[in-house]
Order: sequence, then structure tokens, then C-alpha cells
Amino acid sequence: MYDCVIIGGGPAGLTAATYLGRFLRRTLLVDAGGGRAAHIPTTHNLLGFPEGISGEELLLRMHRHAARYGAELVSGVVQGIASTETGFVVNMGPQSVEARTLLLAQGVTNHKPRYAQEVHDRAVARGLIRYCPVCDGFEVRGKNVAVLGCSDHGAAEARFIRRYSDTVTLLTQDVSQLSRSDEGDLARSGIVVQRAPIQTLAVCDDSILVSLADGPLLSFDTLYVALGTSPRSELARMAGAELSASGCIIVDEHQQTTIDRLFAAGDIVEGLDQIAVAAGQAAKAATAIHNRLSR
Repeated sequence: MYDCVIIGGGPAGLTAATYLGRFLRRTLLVDAGGGRAAHIPTTHNLLGFPEGISGEELLLRMHRHAARYGAELVSGVVQGIASTETGFVVNMGPQSVEARTLLLAQGVTNHKPRYAQEVHDRAVARGLIRYCPVCDGFEVRGKNVAVLGCSDHGAAEARFIRRYSDTVTLLTQDVSQLSRSDEGDLARSGIVVQRAPIQTLAVCDDSILVSLADGPLLSFDTLYVALGTSPRSELARMAGAELSASGCIIVDEHQQTTIDRLFAAGDIVEGLDQIAVAAGQAAKAATAIHNRLSR
């Protein structure tokens, strides 16, 4: 019987594992891999790393930190969870484990452009394709920037980036979903809207080439993808936890879901998708779990 099983090995899960280890709680973290943090080329807004640190290196350090204080860290896929009188049973395929509490920290999945995965990943590693202007808008200041996603979300992202660059273009993947008010705001902000859908995307040495359905070939220094995300909240739904309209997990001020002893932290809950925020939520959840077990 574990005191807590954490599902998800990103910044939220590893922070919670470290806290619970230091609380002398028997903790198991199960990580299926493929989280967004691992693909960050360099993050510059974590205090203590003014020159930046890659997501891969950050997770390696956090992994070592959690293991140092006794957390058990394994790779695997959780296929199901079920409530019991004493907590939960966590089904990991060939084996199951029991836990008094659960913390879900599986994050979200980015909706990617229609693009070969290998080429996409290389472009992300080189900073030609980006997903988070809050994280790295500072790095694109003064550059020719495109935002892919002709919707209210894409419009908001384009306006956010406009502070960093005088040259921002909003691109359409299929059909424009902009409202008239969004179109007016974008025009007043000096943001160009291309309503013709993209036909092809190509990665050059230091730029992204975009061909549109009506013929023009455009070149950009950076392309931000603003096509939305999908929360990995299937296990929460399976347990009966309440979800928001976007599919994120609803939690209280202590990160507990609407199911007793089931907690959630990180991008999988409603809020700002940032490593610092995920770590803060995980610290709150781990402390609440420890206090709950103490009672």
C-alpha cells in the first residue's frame, strides 16, 4: 500500500514526489513519457537559470532530486483506476498497486500542424516552431512571426506576441473562425490575417516557408502553433471526477478533485500552463495529501 501514487512524470509530478518523499511518505510515480516539458529546447523564465535550461536537462535534475528523497520512479502506462474503501487500485497492465491517495499530473497534448513528426520535432528543437508565447515570446522580439490558428485562441496569441514584434501574421489551417470583433482588434493592432488555408509548410535552415491555397509563398522566422490542446484527463473521467468544458480537471484550493483523496496538478487542471505554476500546484497538493494522511 503506497501513501500516494502519482501518475505523470513532468514538473508537477516530480515536484510532488520530492515533497512527499521529504514528508516520509511511501510514494510511487508512474510516467508514460511523451510530456511537453521534455521537448522544450531552452526555458529562460525559471529562476536560477538565467542562461536557460533545456526541458530534458530540467526533468533529469528533478528526477534525481525526487529519487534522492525516496520516491519510487517507474516507467509505465496506467490503464485504469478504481476506488476502494481504503483508497485506490491502480491498474498498470500486468500488475496493480494500491494507494491511499492519487495525484494526477499527466498534462495536456498539443494539437500539432499537419506535418511529418520528425521534421516537426527538429523545427521545435531549433526554435522555428514554438507553442508557448508566455514562455518564450521574449526570444522572438523583432522577428517576423506567424501564428497558426485562425480562431479566438489564435487571435489572442497573436495580440500577445504583437508586443514583441511589429510583424505578426495570423494563418489559417482550414477555415477562419474569427469573429468580427476579433478581426477588428487584429486590424487595429497591425496584425495581418491570411484567410486562405495553408497548403504546405517547409523548414529551411533558419526560417519556415508557408504556401497558401491562393498562391503566395511566405517566409517567417518563427511559427507559433495556436491550435489548442487536449487534457489527458481520461483517468479522472473514469473515476467520476468533474471536468471543465475544456476537459481539464476541476480542483479546490488544495488541488483535490471532486473525488475524495484524488488530487490533480499541472497543465491538466485549469490555469496558466507554466512550469512554475505546475510546481506550485504540486507543492500544495503534496502538502494537502500529507496532512490528509496524518489525520
